[in-house]
Amino acid sequence: MQIGLLTRGVDMKTSVDQLLEKMPGDRSVQWPNGEPYAVGFEHGSMSLGFYAPHGHDPQQPHKQDEIYIVQTGTGTIVIGSERTGFSPGDAFFVPAGIEHRFEDFSDDFSTWVVFWGPQGGEDGSGS
Repeated sequence: MQIGLLTRGVDMKTSVDQLLEKMPGDRSVQWPNGEPYAVGFEHGSMSLGFYAPHGHDPQQPHKQDEIYIVQTGTGTIVIGSERTGFSPGDAFFVPAGIEHRFEDFSDDFSTWVVFWGPQGGEDGSGS
Protein backbone atom coordinates (compact mmCIF):
# COMPACT_ATOMS: atom_id res chain seq x y z
CA MET A 1 0.00 0.00 0.00
CA GLN A 2 1.40 3.39 -0.96
CA ILE A 3 0.28 6.36 1.13
CA GLY A 4 1.49 9.13 -1.15
CA LEU A 5 2.12 12.73 -0.09
CA LEU A 6 -1.51 13.71 0.33
CA THR A 7 -3.71 11.85 2.81
CA ARG A 8 -7.34 12.81 3.40
CA GLY A 9 -6.67 16.31 2.04
CA VAL A 10 -3.69 16.89 4.37
CA ASP A 11 -0.31 17.78 2.86
CA MET A 12 2.25 15.29 4.13
CA LYS A 13 5.35 17.11 2.86
CA THR A 14 6.76 20.57 3.39
CA SER A 15 10.16 22.24 3.15
CA VAL A 16 12.10 25.08 4.74
CA ASP A 17 11.80 27.08 1.51
CA GLN A 18 8.00 26.67 1.40
CA LEU A 19 7.66 27.79 5.00
CA LEU A 20 10.04 30.74 4.68
CA GLU A 21 7.85 31.99 1.80
CA LYS A 22 4.95 32.24 4.30
CA MET A 23 6.98 34.44 6.69
CA PRO A 24 6.60 36.90 8.15
CA GLY A 25 3.05 36.13 9.15
CA ASP A 26 0.47 38.39 10.74
CA ARG A 27 1.59 41.48 12.66
CA SER A 28 0.59 41.87 16.30
CA VAL A 29 1.72 43.61 19.48
CA GLN A 30 3.93 40.59 20.19
CA TRP A 31 5.17 40.46 16.57
CA PRO A 32 5.20 44.06 15.20
CA ASN A 33 7.25 42.96 12.15
CA GLY A 34 5.09 39.90 11.52
CA GLU A 35 5.13 36.49 13.18
CA PRO A 36 8.30 34.51 12.30
CA TYR A 37 6.41 31.20 12.31
CA ALA A 38 4.67 29.16 9.64
CA VAL A 39 2.73 25.88 9.83
CA GLY A 40 3.89 23.15 7.46
CA PHE A 41 1.06 20.73 8.13
CA GLU A 42 -1.35 19.54 10.78
CA HIS A 43 -3.01 16.23 11.53
CA GLY A 44 -5.20 15.58 14.56
CA SER A 45 -3.52 17.26 17.53
CA MET A 46 -0.09 17.36 15.81
CA SER A 47 1.28 20.32 13.91
CA LEU A 48 4.68 20.84 12.33
CA GLY A 49 5.92 24.39 12.02
CA PHE A 50 9.04 26.40 11.39
CA TYR A 51 10.18 29.26 13.63
CA ALA A 52 12.82 31.85 12.67
CA PRO A 53 12.80 34.83 15.07
CA HIS A 54 15.12 37.80 14.66
CA GLY A 55 16.70 39.75 17.53
CA HIS A 56 14.70 38.37 20.44
CA ASP A 57 12.20 35.63 21.23
CA PRO A 58 9.06 36.82 23.06
CA GLN A 59 7.42 33.39 23.28
CA GLN A 60 4.94 32.57 26.00
CA PRO A 61 4.32 29.04 27.32
CA HIS A 62 2.30 26.86 24.96
CA LYS A 63 -0.71 24.73 25.84
CA GLN A 64 0.64 21.60 24.15
CA ASP A 65 3.84 19.60 24.55
CA GLU A 66 6.41 20.52 21.91
CA ILE A 67 9.72 19.50 20.40
CA TYR A 68 12.21 21.89 18.79
CA ILE A 69 14.74 20.59 16.26
CA VAL A 70 17.32 23.26 15.45
CA GLN A 71 17.81 23.69 11.69
CA THR A 72 20.35 26.53 11.59
CA GLY A 73 22.21 28.81 13.97
CA THR A 74 23.53 28.73 17.50
CA GLY A 75 22.50 30.21 20.82
CA THR A 76 20.97 29.35 24.17
CA ILE A 77 17.58 27.84 24.94
CA VAL A 78 15.99 28.55 28.31
CA ILE A 79 13.52 25.92 29.54
CA GLY A 80 12.20 26.73 32.99
CA SER A 81 15.33 27.69 34.96
CA GLU A 82 17.73 25.65 32.77
CA ARG A 83 19.94 27.28 30.12
CA THR A 84 21.51 25.11 27.44
CA GLY A 85 23.58 25.96 24.38
CA PHE A 86 22.34 24.73 21.01
CA SER A 87 23.57 24.20 17.46
CA PRO A 88 22.11 22.66 14.28
CA GLY A 89 20.71 19.19 14.80
CA ASP A 90 19.99 19.60 18.53
CA ALA A 91 16.49 18.69 19.72
CA PHE A 92 14.65 19.84 22.85
CA PHE A 93 11.42 18.77 24.55
CA VAL A 94 9.32 21.46 26.27
CA PRO A 95 6.34 20.28 28.32
CA ALA A 96 3.08 22.22 27.99
CA GLY A 97 2.87 25.32 30.17
CA ILE A 98 6.63 25.65 30.81
CA GLU A 99 8.31 29.04 30.30
CA HIS A 100 10.88 28.83 27.50
CA ARG A 101 12.64 31.01 24.97
CA PHE A 102 15.72 31.25 22.79
CA GLU A 103 18.42 33.76 23.78
CA ASP A 104 21.66 35.08 22.33
CA PHE A 105 20.95 33.33 19.04
CA SER A 106 22.72 33.97 15.75
CA ASP A 107 21.07 35.89 12.92
CA ASP A 108 20.60 32.68 10.94
CA PHE A 109 18.74 30.82 13.74
CA SER A 110 15.77 28.68 12.71
CA THR A 111 14.07 25.63 14.17
CA TRP A 112 11.40 23.07 13.39
CA VAL A 113 8.61 22.92 15.97
CA VAL A 114 6.32 19.95 16.60
CA PHE A 115 3.23 20.41 18.80
CA TRP A 116 1.01 17.47 19.77
CA GLY A 117 -1.33 16.08 22.35
CA PRO A 118 -4.05 17.55 24.54
CA GLN A 119 -4.01 21.03 26.01
CA GLY A 120 -2.10 20.81 29.28
CA GLY A 121 0.27 18.19 27.84
CA GLU A 122 0.12 14.43 27.84
CA ASP A 123 0.61 14.21 31.60
CA GLY A 124 -2.01 16.92 32.17
CA SER A 125 0.24 19.10 34.36
CA GLY A 126 0.73 21.99 31.91
CA SER A 127 -1.45 25.07 31.81
